[in-house]
Amino acid sequence: MLAHVDLPVMPPIDPMLARSVSGVPQPDSVDGGLAYEPKWDGFRCLVFRDGDEVELASRNGRPITRYFPELVDGLRTELPQRCVLDGEVVVATGGRLQFELLQQRIHPAASRVKMLAEQIPARFVAFDLLAVGERSLMAESFADRRRALEDTVPGTESVPPSDGPGRSAYLTPICYDHHTAVAWFGSFEGAGLDGIVAKPLAAPYQPGKRAMIKIKHERTADCVLAGYRLHKTSTAERPLLGSLLLGLYDDGGQLQFVGVSASFPTARRAALIGELVPLVATGDGHPWADWQDPASGRRPGAESRWSSGKDLSFTPLRPERVLEVAYDHMEGTRFRHTAQFRRWRDDRDPASCTFAQLEEPVGYDLARILPGV
Repeated sequence: MLAHVDLPVMPPIDPMLARSVSGVPQPDSVDGGLAYEPKWDGFRCLVFRDGDEVELASRNGRPITRYFPELVDGLRTELPQRCVLDGEVVVATGGRLQFELLQQRIHPAASRVKMLAEQIPARFVAFDLLAVGERSLMAESFADRRRALEDTVPGTESVPPSDGPGRSAYLTPICYDHHTAVAWFGSFEGAGLDGIVAKPLAAPYQPGKRAMIKIKHERTADCVLAGYRLHKTSTAERPLLGSLLLGLYDDGGQLQFVGVSASFPTARRAALIGELVPLVATGDGHPWADWQDPASGRRPGAESRWSSGKDLSFTPLRPERVLEVAYDHMEGTRFRHTAQFRRWRDDRDPASCTFAQLEEPVGYDLARILPGV
């Protein structure tokens, strides 16, 4: 539990979640109607403010306050004395969100956190209000919570121009008609957003429940299969595949690691091990044979602060097979999330699987959504 706060809604709180659907739903598809908001690509965050005390909690309830000192200072100035908000911590440069830069903030060295906070300050985008003053809003409808949120966090009309100092807290945009939501879904991706969230207007706040609806972009890519990792439940008697390691060729002809595909039934995990035996590579000829060398660049076994001591070794496969996967969007040169296996593409030449096939969204200036960011 986070310390030093005494509020009508106390941590830990499991944030309300969303279930995925394939298209933007109509407002009348849910009793009471729907509201639509951008889906921010950042760190989910609950903010607890009690006087001078400001605590930030992650989606899983862990304190992340120390990683965002600039937010603590800003929220102490901009928010009411006592409140609990749900939202997203984001970092933006060049007119779009930058998740890779946001990840760099989770660092053990306070000096580095301070430097990054000064260079590219994070922002908090608020999209729900759980408490204000002595009042808990958890049981109230989202429509009522949104009105209270608009009284708590200034809207874009109160945000300085983009060449000004900016704020720490922003109010997420909202719309109530299907046409606008569809337009947002098609255009906001160019600013680094992750899709659209639809929220039932009549629903209370439901911690841990998938009571909202999310609509995310999905694309496909043909990738080279270059290795696999074993599943955490794999044994010597019954080996089970955990994930397929995916690669794409860059302009220099080098096979770059772009992510994994990992969702398979148990029976399929066992069968895949046998199917891939003929492709197991031996010797030093594999394009990722130097994965343990820190100077080799991004490789599938490279250690990072996210590894937490996990065994990242893998079984290399000769890069001779191609598979089609579905993905939502890229984070630099990697899939942002685990890609979903669609089918084998034995008709494709692995050398033809390059980054050129990836669709890039049309650019969109984030400042048009949140002026001042």
